[in-house]
Amino acid sequence: MRKLFWVTLSFSAAIFLSVYLLPEPYLLPAGIFCAVTGITTLFLQENTRRKVALAAFGLCAGFLWTSCYTALFRTPAHAMASKEALVCTVTVLDHPSETDNGYSLPVRLTGPNGRPYKVLLYADEAYASLGPGDEISLPLRLSKSDVLRGERFDYYDARGIYLIGYPKGKILTLRHPDTLSLRFLPQQAAHALKTSITRIFPQDVAPFLIALTTGDKGSLPAGLYAAFQRGGVAHIVAVSGLHVSFLIGLLSALFGKRSKLTFGLGVTLIFFFVLLTGASPSALRAAFMIFFVLLAPLTGREEDRPTTFTVILTLLLFLNPYSVSSVSLQLSFAAVAGIYSLTPILYSRWVKALPEGEHQLTKLFFALCRAAVGVLATTLGALLFTTPLIVLHFRTLSLLGPVTNLLVMWLVPLLFVGTLALSLVGLLFPRLALPFAWLLAFPVRWVMEVVKAIVRLPLASLSLNAALLLIWAMIAYLILLIWFFLRREIRPAIPLSVLGLTLCLALLFHILPAYISALSITALDVGQRASTLLFSKGNSVLVDCGGSGAEDPGDVAADYLQSLGRSQLDLLILTHYHSDHAGGVPQLFSRVKVKHILMPDVEPSSPLRLEILKLAKEYGCDVTLLSKDVTTDFGAASLTIFAPLGDGGANEEGLSLICTSGEFDALITGDMNAMVERMLVKYKSLPDIELLLVGHHGSRNSTSEELLLATTPEQAIISCGYNTYGHPNEEILERLGAAGCELYRTDQMGSITLTVK
Repeated sequence: MRKLFWVTLSFSAAIFLSVYLLPEPYLLPAGIFCAVTGITTLFLQENTRRKVALAAFGLCAGFLWTSCYTALFRTPAHAMASKEALVCTVTVLDHPSETDNGYSLPVRLTGPNGRPYKVLLYADEAYASLGPGDEISLPLRLSKSDVLRGERFDYYDARGIYLIGYPKGKILTLRHPDTLSLRFLPQQAAHALKTSITRIFPQDVAPFLIALTTGDKGSLPAGLYAAFQRGGVAHIVAVSGLHVSFLIGLLSALFGKRSKLTFGLGVTLIFFFVLLTGASPSALRAAFMIFFVLLAPLTGREEDRPTTFTVILTLLLFLNPYSVSSVSLQLSFAAVAGIYSLTPILYSRWVKALPEGEHQLTKLFFALCRAAVGVLATTLGALLFTTPLIVLHFRTLSLLGPVTNLLVMWLVPLLFVGTLALSLVGLLFPRLALPFAWLLAFPVRWVMEVVKAIVRLPLASLSLNAALLLIWAMIAYLILLIWFFLRREIRPAIPLSVLGLTLCLALLFHILPAYISALSITALDVGQRASTLLFSKGNSVLVDCGGSGAEDPGDVAADYLQSLGRSQLDLLILTHYHSDHAGGVPQLFSRVKVKHILMPDVEPSSPLRLEILKLAKEYGCDVTLLSKDVTTDFGAASLTIFAPLGDGGANEEGLSLICTSGEFDALITGDMNAMVERMLVKYKSLPDIELLLVGHHGSRNSTSEELLLATTPEQAIISCGYNTYGHPNEEILERLGAAGCELYRTDQMGSITLTVK
C-alpha cells in the first residue's frame, strides 16, 4: 500500500505545482524530466531507487495529466469566450439560485468539438422558473471565469466551470423533458428538501437549516455567514465530513458498524447525499473516506490512513486538477490531517485526568466532560493545519473558535438529523411536521445567537492585515509545529504559555499606539468604496462604511475595531447616501454597538437613508440629521463637520469634515465634485492641511486645483479598488504630484494608517 502512497502523494504535489507555480508551457517538459529521472533511478541502489522512482513517476503523471486536461477541457472552453452574443442551445443542470442581481443557474453547453462544458448563467427573473433537464435556445455572451475585478480568480475553475454566460435577449425556444432523467434526481431531491424546510420552519431559521443540510448558503444572510466564519464554526454550514459522519453514525447505530447492510446502505446514501448537496470537493473527500473506512473491515484489512488520504486526493484531482485551488478542498484535507495527527494524542492525555465517577450523576457529569474534551481535541486537531490556510485565504484568526465549538457543536447532530427527518415528513404531511419544526427552531436560534454574541466580543477574531499580528500568527504556528514533532520532550503547558505571552505582547504593541497617540487615521481597504476610521485616546469615529462586494465593509471596519479591543463605535458619520459610502452599515450594526450616527438631512425618500434610520431605531442608536455645521471633540482631537453645500445629487449634497489634532489637520470631502469644492474653499475657513482623503476615489471631477492651492496638503490617500471608471484618474495623480503630495493608495497598499503623536 505504501507504494501507492508515494505515487499518489507525488501526483497530487505535481498538480499543485502545475496550478499554482508552473506556467502551462512548462508542464510537458517537467513531465518528461520526471519520467527520465524515474527511469534513471532504477539503476540506483535497491533501498533508494524504489521511493525515488515512484515519486518521479507520480510527478510525471501529475504534470502530464494537468497538461492534457487543460488542452482537452479548459483551453477549448476559453476559446469560446467572445464579446459578441451567439445563439446557443443549453441544458439546465439545476434549479436557479437567487443572487443580489437576479439568478444564477448552471447549464451544459456542447462546444464546437462536441465536448460538453459546464457554464454558469447569470440571468434575470425570466429564468427563475427553469428546472433540471430543460433545454433552451438563447443569445448568449460567454466570458472566461478565471478573472474577476481584473484579478486572477480560481473559484469557478475549482468547480469545473470555465465559462460565465450572460443572456443578451429573450429565450428563443424552451423544451421541457417528457420524463425526468435519473441524472437529475439529486437536484430534484435537493429542491424538494429546501422547499419543505422553507414551508415548515419559521422564516428566521429556515435559511440556516437549508445551509446546514444542503450546503446551499444562497439564502443565508451575509452577516450570519460572516459571524460563523469569524466564530470558527463555518464548517457547520459547509457540507463535509461532519455531515457525512452524522449520516453514517445514524446507520451504524441502526445496523451495526461491521454490517454489510450498513456498507451498502451507507455508501448509497452518502454518495446520493453528496450529489444532492452539489458534490463539492470537501463533500466528495468525506464520501470517499467513509467508503474506505466501511470497506476495510469487510475485506479484513486494516485501514492505511496516509494511503487512503492521498488516494482520495488523487481521485478528486484526476476528475479536475484545478480543484486543488478549492478553498473547501484545502481546508477539508488539512482538517482531516490535523485530526488524524493531533486529536488522538490530546484526547488520550486529557481524558486520563477525568475519573469515571461513582454515582449516577457524577458518571453523567464526567461523560459530558469527556464529550467536551472530544470536541475540543477535534477542534484543536483541525486547527493544526487549517490555521495557515485560513490566514492565507481570509486574513482572520478566530481566537474563540474552540469556545464557540464547545457551546454549539453538541447541538449540531440533533439539528442536522432532526431537520432531515422533519423535512421528509413535511413533504407528505406538512401539518404534522409543523409543531415539531417549531420546537426545533429554539435550539437553532440558540446556535445562531451564541455565535453572534461571541463574534461581537473584542478580540473574538483577529484581522491579520496588521503586520504585527500576522508575524505573531506565523511564529505561533511555528511554535505549535515544533511542539508537535517534539511533543514527548516538551510539556504542552510550555508552548501554550509561550503562545499566550507572545499573543498578549503582540496585541499590546498593536493596540497601544491607538490609545496613547493623539490621533490615528486609517483608510480601510474596502475596494472601490470608502471607509475611514479615526481613533483618539480610545475614542472612535468611522467616516463612511461603503458596501457591496466580496467582503462587506461593515465586517472590515468591525474587524479592525475589534482588533483594537473595542466592540463599540462612538460615532458613525455618513457623507452621503450611496452604497459605496453607506452600504456596509447594516453589517456594521450587527457586529458592533454604534452609539451615535450623523448624516446629512437631504434626500428624505432615499431607500438607503430610510433603511439606516430603521436600523438605528432597532439597535438603539442616536441619530443626528445635519443641516448646519457642527464641531465636536473626541479624545485629543476635534471634528468640524460641514453641512451640505451643493445640490443636484447625493454627491453634491454630501457632508465634508476636517479632523484636527494640534497642528495636524485632515480633510475628507466624500464624493463632492470640483464645483462644490470651490464653494467649500469660498465659504468655509479651511486651514493648511497635512492630509487629504482624496475625493470620489480619484475621479477627475474632484480634487480641483482650487482645493489643493487653498489647503496645500502634504499627504494624500486614495481609497479605490478595481473599477471600470478609470479611478484614480491620471490627471488627478499628476495634479497631486504637482502639488507635492506624498501619495498612498489602498488598492496598492491595503489599509493605510497615519498616526499623530
